[in-house]
Amino acid sequence: MTMQFRITDIEFDFEDSQGELPYDEQVSLVNEVLATTWEACDADDLVEEITSATGWCVKSIDYCYVLK
Repeated sequence: MTMQFRITDIEFDFEDSQGELPYDEQVSLVNEVLATTWEACDADDLVEEITSATGWCVKSIDYCYVLK
């Protein structure tokens, strides 16, 4: 069963082999993630969904459940 989540705080690892993502792009990506209601089975699946959607690894995350 999937649940809905809202991200309240998130930190990504914005470094890769090409260097670090520019700060304005980091802010834009974080804001987009915070504005989205995510569907996942559990917290681990939530991290996987966000990583898959953004292409960046999640370092830390805080979230709340969306009650229907």
